[in-house]
Amino acid sequence: MSHNDILVAPSILTADLLSLRDDVATVEPESDLLHVDVMDGVFVPNLTFGPGVVAACKSAFDTPLDVHLMIVDPDRRALAYAQAGADFVTFHWEASAHPHRLVTQLAEAGVLVGVALNPATPTSVLEHIINVVDMVLVMTVEPGFGGQTFIDYAFSKVHAVRALADAAGRNVRIEVDGGVSRANAGKLAAAGADVLVAGSAVFNAPDRAAEVRAIREAAMAARAK
Repeated sequence: MSHNDILVAPSILTADLLSLRDDVATVEPESDLLHVDVMDGVFVPNLTFGPGVVAACKSAFDTPLDVHLMIVDPDRRALAYAQAGADFVTFHWEASAHPHRLVTQLAEAGVLVGVALNPATPTSVLEHIINVVDMVLVMTVEPGFGGQTFIDYAFSKVHAVRALADAAGRNVRIEVDGGVSRANAGKLAAAGADVLVAGSAVFNAPDRAAEVRAIREAAMAARAK
């Protein structure tokens, strides 16, 4: 994957969990990543998937797994998701006591590593970690539930993260998660995002694969300008 690519990562959180394999099959041919939201009922109110689901997805699907940990104490628990088969593991800066050490441990486990920021977390916290991560995830809603309304100041935050990465000479990926659709994909790409997580916009669409393509095309068109 070139960092010039726009990657679309449908979030399986909004799929029908009773027919997860079949639902994911409707989007997988067009998907660059599959986004797996791990929530523990503590860091965020909702409770979702554990390492067993990640391992099951790894065996069922060919598309790389983008695992987003919305959990307390990722310093102790994140490696289990790398071992379960995640390709990307992203943890929240707000939840880690030792983020630099955790990045190192995850990288040594063979995964690409991301750090996520809640909407109110300033981008300045990235200053001393931008040099070691592969991706920064900018939350464009409060984490914990699907189907929320996009927070508009996320555009300027994405731009600020891209500027910070450029200043550090780092071509990290910038991911956005929450309320992403074809309507805002272009503006997000123009601000510097290159990994777009879409849940409701994809799985509630009448033609899910076409919706993934539409989101990517909207982003690519804006990137080309």
